[in-house]
Amino acid sequence: MLDAGNTPFEQLTVVRKAAQLLLAEKPESLAIGVFGTAVQRQRAAEMAVYAAWINGARLPQRKKEASGAALRSIRLFGHRSANGFCPRLAVAGGNALCRELTVLPPNELNPAHYRARVRRLAREHGWRHEDYDVKRLRKMGAGAFLAVAQGSADGDAAIVHLTYRGRRPRKRIALVGKGICFDTGGHNLKSARYMHGMHEDMNGSAVALGILLAASELGLPVELDCWMAIAQNHLSPRAYKQNEVVTALNGTTIEIVHTDAEGRMVLADTLALAARAKPALIVDFATLTGSMHVALGDRYSGVFATDEDLARRAVAAGRASGERVCAFPFDADYDAALDSQIADVKQCSMEGQADHILATRFLKRFVGDTPWIHMDLSGSSCKGGLGAVGTDVTGFGVAWGVELLQALLGRAR
Repeated sequence: MLDAGNTPFEQLTVVRKAAQLLLAEKPESLAIGVFGTAVQRQRAAEMAVYAAWINGARLPQRKKEASGAALRSIRLFGHRSANGFCPRLAVAGGNALCRELTVLPPNELNPAHYRARVRRLAREHGWRHEDYDVKRLRKMGAGAFLAVAQGSADGDAAIVHLTYRGRRPRKRIALVGKGICFDTGGHNLKSARYMHGMHEDMNGSAVALGILLAASELGLPVELDCWMAIAQNHLSPRAYKQNEVVTALNGTTIEIVHTDAEGRMVLADTLALAARAKPALIVDFATLTGSMHVALGDRYSGVFATDEDLARRAVAAGRASGERVCAFPFDADYDAALDSQIADVKQCSMEGQADHILATRFLKRFVGDTPWIHMDLSGSSCKGGLGAVGTDVTGFGVAWGVELLQALLGRAR
């Protein structure tokens, strides 16, 4: 039973927990009945179909015994949808792609494998595809990205650019995602406890890709650029070190302070590339800082925006989609912590205070005057699931991103 006075997050949680009782039996088909007034039936049907389809997907497993077939069909009683629930199913599909990629082990999703998978997706969906490989980035002077990428012996890192163009696009919007396929911490090596699970550090790029897929399936009237910073952060004789100074794509010199702050390095040049196309808005996604986990835990994600209207829109999209976000400040006086004696900016501070804010102040240097939203994905993984999603890996950000796009295009539900 759904309480209309509850938030979408609360209602989706109720529906997901109810559906999980049936989905635990691994059915190929599910029957759903909805009751109440016409409005109540419509809302319940949308949420039930969405939760069932998301949780009916089968994520990759490498066990001897098969986990059962994915949910293939839903029979709905009590409500007829004019569009066949296309928006909900598109978002569920984007979320499932995001989670599938995120849970793949690092020997199956290294940068070369990831790039090949993205190339196939581009062919399937008619997206324009372009690779900025290590050789090309070196010629361009993308020193921030290459500082991280040079630690990998195989040189398979790249910034991948995908473009979807809907009919009569109303806006051009860029999505940027951190795609670190495994993060050892580099020379500032993580302990075993904190290195475990670092194959999920590419989740931000998978969120951007999931939004791109959902927008394509929905035929949204937007030109959508998706920029994925795909690399690994390894320990090797060539890996970057503390106190090095590198020059980013936009000419900014960066003093390296901590090699485990690699996410902001690969994002710096990727954001600079995205900004060159002068989109109306850049939105980036990254599992970026531990301090955001300290601030919010794993049930929200944090956002930063270049103006108050964008921040309000970001929070509203979180409320409507059931993927809750909290807006943080990033005033200019935080920059004092990033002052360098030798370069234009320090990569981070050794003190560690408010690192989620300092990371955002650092990244702001690479978007210029472009309107920008940055999401630090503290909600990318939550034990037992979150909102509509019942797996530990949540795909957080896909539903939020589609909701934001629809609001910006005047197509909010």
